[in-house]
Parts: sequence; structure tokens; C-alpha cells
Amino acid sequence: MDLLHQSFSTNLLAPLLAQQTAFLLDGATGILLGVVISCLLIATGAGQILRRQPDSSVNPAIVQAFIRRVRAWWLMTAILAVTFMIPSPVATVILFFLISFWALREFITLTPTRLGDHRTLFWVFFVLTPAQYVLVAMGESQYELFSILIPVYGFLFVAARIAVAGDYKRFLERIAKIQAGLYICVYSLSYAPALLYLTDWTDPEYSHRSTAGLLFYFLLIAQLSDLLHFVCSRLLGKNVIAPNINASRTWEGFFAGTGVTAVVGAMLSLTGATPFNPWQSAVMAIIISVMGAAGGMAMSAIKRDRGVQDYGTLVEGHAGVLDRIDAICFAAPVFFHLTRYYFTTAGS
Repeated sequence: MDLLHQSFSTNLLAPLLAQQTAFLLDGATGILLGVVISCLLIATGAGQILRRQPDSSVNPAIVQAFIRRVRAWWLMTAILAVTFMIPSPVATVILFFLISFWALREFITLTPTRLGDHRTLFWVFFVLTPAQYVLVAMGESQYELFSILIPVYGFLFVAARIAVAGDYKRFLERIAKIQAGLYICVYSLSYAPALLYLTDWTDPEYSHRSTAGLLFYFLLIAQLSDLLHFVCSRLLGKNVIAPNINASRTWEGFFAGTGVTAVVGAMLSLTGATPFNPWQSAVMAIIISVMGAAGGMAMSAIKRDRGVQDYGTLVEGHAGVLDRIDAICFAAPVFFHLTRYYFTTAGS
């Protein structure tokens, strides 16, 4: 038994313990955090100035939406800053696990299931979701398993468990709902904290740096592009992309917002928080922006299908948690794999 316990500790717990002292908020990430806080201060001041303008000069609805989004940014930045200051990436992984759990709850609440699905949902919430984040927290060594746990084993389990329950009514619809929620809210989102474990950088110049800056860069670009798409669509938009899905997203806003996001991404590379040079950072920002916009449209389609306006009311500024993270969910797996590929090939 002692030998078995020692083997378990060595094989499963060692990756977690090894990270306890390897993760700190370094100087480059601190600079990026300072830039974000400065921009939030400016945005807060601008929102207060616009708020005092006459209604005839500025649309009050746009101003209020802008102010609420800035407040939500303050909340997210504060929470992330606290987790980054803890000398372990596990704290950030736990934060994203809690976000996933709540987002999945919102999704399942919006897409009601039958009594026969309740035991399946127990496994989804209390086994598959924690298991995914435990594997993420174990680091790069478990990449092969956490990358297939849900889309392979999880999906097969959901279908089989619902079938065993004996309720065949709307079977395909029911398993599709649960699988979609599990894939978007848990699997896709888990790739965001997984960025913290991409420490095998082939370029010696970056081998000693914390990957907190990489995660912060990704989250900043994803949220900024969402805001820019909204603002540019309001100011420049004429041609709505899909009126029946989201009447506030236009082609003009999409291209303008993506272009500005690319410029910001190139500028953020100068902080040194990421390994990308300006043009690489701009390309990454474009990819994040495009995937984020796709996520926003897809989640809007689900809401329209269910006849609701928002997923929830927990986060001020973007009614539900899932409303706030839709761009992150769609962009995280793509950004993770592109970054991992970059780390793998940078030194070759």
C-alpha cells in the first residue's frame, strides 16, 4: 500500500506540486496589468463625461451599456489580478472551474431536460467538469487526456447514460443539449487556464517567464474585441450580419472592430508579456476577434431559439456569466493550439 501511495503521489500529484513555486506575476505581466488599469480609468472617466451629456447628443442606451461593460471589466481584472498574485496557477484553474460550473448551470437551465436526464447531469456537473480541470491543473503532461476527455469519453458517456435511463422521447435533442453545454461551457473554456502551463518555450529568452501574461493577453483581446464590435456596430453599422439572430452586430462593426483589435494586439506585444512580435500578435488578435464574434453569434442564436434575451443576471454589464464569456469559450481552444504550435516550432 505504501508503494501504491508513493506511485500515485509521484505520477498524479507531482505535476501539481511542481507548479506551486514556478508561477509568479512577473514584470512583463505587471506592465500589461498596469496598461489595462490605466485604460479602465480612462474609460471610467469617459463614461462619466458621456453620462452628463444631453440625451440629444449621445444615445443614453449606448452610454449605459458602455458603463456597465467597463464595470464588469473592473470586476474581472480585479479577480484575475488576485489569482495571478498567488504563487500557483492552480488558483486560476479553480477560478475558471467555478466560472464553468456556473455557466453550465445557466446553459442547462435555459435548455430544460427531462427527469431521466438528472442522473446524467449529476455526472456532468460533479465528475466530468471537475475531472477536466484537474487534468488541466496537472499541466502539459496530461494534454493528450484533457484534450479528449469530454469530446470523446464524455460525449459517449452522456449518450449511453441517457439511453440507460429508458426515456427515448426527444433522445437526440436531449443528448445534444447536454453535450453542447459541456463542450462550450467546460471543455472550450478550460483551454484558457491551460495557457498557464505552456511553459516549454523553445526560445531561451522566454523560458524563464510566467505565462500569466499570455492568459491575460488572451482575455484582454477577447473582451476588448467584443466591446469594439459593439461600439463600432453602433457608430458605423448599416448592414446587419444576421437580423434574426443579433440585430446589433453589423459587418461594418465587425471589420472595424477586428481592425482596431489587431492594432491593439500589435501594441500589446511591446509589453513583453507574450512571445509574439508585433505582426504575430496582430494576427493572433485577429483570430481571437473573429472566433469571439463567432461565439457571440452562436450563443445569440441559442438564446433566440429559447426565446430569452440573456442567460442570467449575475454579472452586471452583460446579464449572465455565459453572456460575458461566449467570446472566450470559442476563441480559447483555437488560441491555445496555435500558441502551442508556435512554442513547438519557434526554435526549429
